[in-house]
Amino acid sequence: MKALLFERRESRYAAAMITSRLSPTTGALVAPLRLADVDEPEIPGPGWKRISPLLSGICGSDLSTLSGHTSRYFEPLVSFPFVMGHEVVGMTESGNRVVIDAVLGHEARGEAPPFDGAAPADGCDHGHLIGGHLEAGLQIGSCESTSGGWSTSMIAHESQLHVVPDGMSDEAAVMIEPTAGGIHAALRAGVQPGDTVVVLGAGTIGLTIIAALKQHTEAGAIIATAKYPEQRRLASELGATTVSEPGEVRRSVRRITGSRMVGTVLSGGADVVIDAVGSSASLEDALAITRPRGRVVVCGMPGVVQVDLAPLWHRETEMVGAYTYGTEELADGTRAHTFALATELVETAELERLVTSTYKLSQYKAALRHASESGRRGAVKICFDFRE
Repeated sequence: MKALLFERRESRYAAAMITSRLSPTTGALVAPLRLADVDEPEIPGPGWKRISPLLSGICGSDLSTLSGHTSRYFEPLVSFPFVMGHEVVGMTESGNRVVIDAVLGHEARGEAPPFDGAAPADGCDHGHLIGGHLEAGLQIGSCESTSGGWSTSMIAHESQLHVVPDGMSDEAAVMIEPTAGGIHAALRAGVQPGDTVVVLGAGTIGLTIIAALKQHTEAGAIIATAKYPEQRRLASELGATTVSEPGEVRRSVRRITGSRMVGTVLSGGADVVIDAVGSSASLEDALAITRPRGRVVVCGMPGVVQVDLAPLWHRETEMVGAYTYGTEELADGTRAHTFALATELVETAELERLVTSTYKLSQYKAALRHASESGRRGAVKICFDFRE
C-alpha cells in the first residue's frame, strides 16, 4: 500500500524545527516524512476493521508535528515509524462508509471500558495507551500498528467507528472529527447564559468552536480573533458577534465588557476564553482578557511555552484542557457521544464549506504547503483525496 511514513530521524526532525522558525511551510516539508510502499497493517484481534480512506484531513497538530513544535511529553505515546492522519472518512471492507474516533481507547487495546458505553477517550487513567496488543500510540495517526489516514489502507477498532448518514457528502463527513473537537471545547467551557466568550484563532478548530457555541450554548457576545479576510467572514457567518485582529483583542474585550486596563491586563474581561492556538502569545492574551475567576480553555495543542502565570494566580483563573472528544454530559441531563453532536452540527452549519482543496497522496508536498499557508491563501481545511 502507499503511505506517508513519518520516521524517527532526529537530524531531519531537528532541521524541520530550525527551518520552521524562518518558514513554517518549509519546516513541514523538510520533516522526516516520505511517500513509501509499505505492508498493510495486520489485524491484531477481534473487532478490528480494515478501512480504505476516501478523504483524510491535514490538521494543525499534524503540521506542528512535521515542523518540530510538539512537546516531548508525547514521546512515550507514539511508536515509529507511523502513518499520520486522524481526520478520516473511509470505507470498511463490508461497504460501510465511516468516520473514525481517532483515540486508541481501552477496547482497542483489549481492556474493559471505564463504564458501559464509554467513548475511547473517556476514563481517568491513561495506562492503556502503552498497553495491550498495539504499539504505543495516543491515537490513530501516531501508532505504528494501525497506519493512519494518509495512506491507502489502515485499521481501526469497531469502538472507534461511526457510520456516515446516507446523503452526507464525503466533504461533510471528513469535517465530523474536527467539529467534534470544537464541540468538546465549547462544552468544556461551561458557558452560562449571557456569558461573554472569546475564541482565539479562526482556523478549522476555532471556526468549529464558534459554530458549537452558537448551537450548544446561550453565550451572549462571542468575540473571535482572525488574521485573514476569509477567516473573518466565516467567523461572522458561523456566529461570532465581533471579529478582531489578534493584536486588537484586548482592546475589543475591554470595550465590550467595559473593563479598564491595569498595566497590560484587563480589570475585568470575558467570562470564558477558548484558546484554539496554543502558543505563548495566545495563552498570554487569554490570561490577560479573562475576568477574575473566569475560565480559560486550552484547545489548541500547546508545546513548550513561556507564559507569566502571575495573572492565573492573582485573578484565580480556572484553566482547563480540551483534548479531542468523548461522552458529553448535556445540560438536559442526558449523555451523547461528541460525534453524534458533530454530525448534526456539520449538517446544520454546512461545515463542508470549510473543505477548501483536496490533493492526491502523491501531491503531498503541495498539500502540506497549502495547509501551512491556508489562512493567507483563503483556505481552511486541506485534505488528501483517495477517490477515483
